[in-house]
Parts: sequence; C-alpha cells; structure tokens
Amino acid sequence: MKKRFVALREAQPGDAWAARFAAGRAEAEAWYPGTDRAPPPSARECRKALGRHMPELLTLYDRACALVGDDEMAHRVISHWRPAPLAHGCTQAVWLGDGGPALVRNYDFPPHVVSDHFESTSWFGREVISKGQRAWGGCIDGMNSDGLVASLTFGGGAAQGQGFAITLMLRYVLETCRTVDDGLAVLSRLPVAQSQNVTLLDHSGAYATLFLGPVRAPAISRLPVCANHQEAPAVANRSVARQQAVSAALAEPGITLESLAARFLAPPLYAREVKNATVYSAIYRPFEGSVDYFWPGKTWRQRLGAFETGVYTHDYGDLAP
Repeated sequence: MKKRFVALREAQPGDAWAARFAAGRAEAEAWYPGTDRAPPPSARECRKALGRHMPELLTLYDRACALVGDDEMAHRVISHWRPAPLAHGCTQAVWLGDGGPALVRNYDFPPHVVSDHFESTSWFGREVISKGQRAWGGCIDGMNSDGLVASLTFGGGAAQGQGFAITLMLRYVLETCRTVDDGLAVLSRLPVAQSQNVTLLDHSGAYATLFLGPVRAPAISRLPVCANHQEAPAVANRSVARQQAVSAALAEPGITLESLAARFLAPPLYAREVKNATVYSAIYRPFEGSVDYFWPGKTWRQRLGAFETGVYTHDYGDLAP
C-alpha cells in the first residue's frame, strides 16, 4: 500500500485550501454526521458554538465558509462542532535527555482516511507547523513559533457529547498559547466531543498530558508516556502494553533520543494493520524549532522559519487485514 504526503505552506485559508476541501468533501461529509446519531446541529448553531468557545477563530471560519459558498453541510463540517466519534491508536513520549526536550509520537489510523498534508500556516502572525487533518483547521500534532508542542491520542472512552473535535481544539491551542500552562488552561475550558488525551511540551522542558472527555472533569498526568487510555484501565490491553514498552525504554541505561525513536518503528509500538496502521511518526524539538516526520527508511525534516514544500510517497508494503 502506498500513500502520498505533501508539505505545503499557506498562511491562511485561500484558493489552495478550497481546492483541497472540494477534493475531500465527500469523505468529510460521510464522516461528520456519523451513524446512529441525531441529525447534526445547523450551521448557525455550529457558528454560535465556535463564537462562544473560540471567538478568535470566527473571522477565519467565516472566510473558509465564504470560500466554499452557500453550503450548509460544508459550514457544519468546517466548524468541527459535534463531529462523528472516531477511535484510533497512537503512542507518544516526552524526552528530556540529550537532544531534548522532544516529543516522539506514532499516529495510528487507517492510512486512506488520514489527510495527506503537513503544513506551515500563520493565521495570526505566529507560525505553526502541523500535521493537518480533514476539513479547515484540524491538526493531529504540531508546534508553534513560541516553542509549544501539542499532540493527541484517543482517550479510550466510549462517551459522546456536545463538543468540538479535538483536532480543532489542538489548532486553537497552537494559535493562541505560548506555554504548557496556557494550553492546559485553554483545553480545560473547551467542551470536547469524545475521550481524548493531549500531551503538551514547551521549549523550557515543561510538559503535561491532559485527560479529556465529555462526561468527566479534565485531569493532568505528569507521566512522560501516553497511549490510548487515561487512568489505569481495569484490564491490560494493547494500549497498556504500548505505554509500558515506552516507559521501560525510557528507563533503560544509555537510551538516547535516536534509539527511542527507533523503538517507535518496531512492535509493539509500530502497527501494520490496514484498519490501524502507523501512518507516520514524528519527533518535535521545540527548543530547536524543528520536527522530523519519519517512516522506516525516510526522515523528512521541517523547521520553523524554513519550512520546505515538497512531496513524499511512502510504501507501507502489504498490511495485515
């Protein structure tokens, strides 16, 4: 199986964004309503929710809506309000040794569903490098020019609620926050649609993971490793195994950032199933302002202030069903 990735620079949503949205609209429209759920709120209600919780984004939201025209469903999708539930893998760790601080992560998901773009944007004069996902604004992980990194994993809970997709919440943090404490404060007040974990790291080496969910109070974890559960689950599972493997690696004498990253390309962290493959891995270095997106045999480095556009096609080989 092969997947093409692109690195693109676009300060604010414009014609190139509109073309990408049009190309992926059918998939986004199929995703947003979900299954076995009440009809989604109106575009007017979605805009109202965005204005109530993330008012700084309204101007750009309205601009994106204007680019797609008079399209009720598109305006709902772009809002990220009350999205369909999704479950996915992911493992991430904070590194504070030589070469740090750094955040290392795997993103696990069906490869054909993951958007193809890594991007450099500047919505409000602050550069953000991120792995974009789906419609306007969403991102899976990223770093801003103040040296703040944010990265998500699914939290494991089944609850669904009236809230935003975590991908837009992550974007909002990167657009408006400078430090881990700033990010914790913002994420703690925003309503989230489903169970999610967000790890934050800044250039000073401060870090934290926030456990979020629609039916729970936010909780802070100071563990340097996060997978797809929150407080200790009742039974051991693959998420626990992945977290334990990374924790053990961090405790090994002589472990380096490079050798830690190599562990993310091997079992039990590296996934090779069509329904939940490791789509890409990343090392964010906020003090340097650099990020390495990597796959077996390939590293694609990007830097704040020196982002390079380009294309890379990765061959995953034969993935298990």
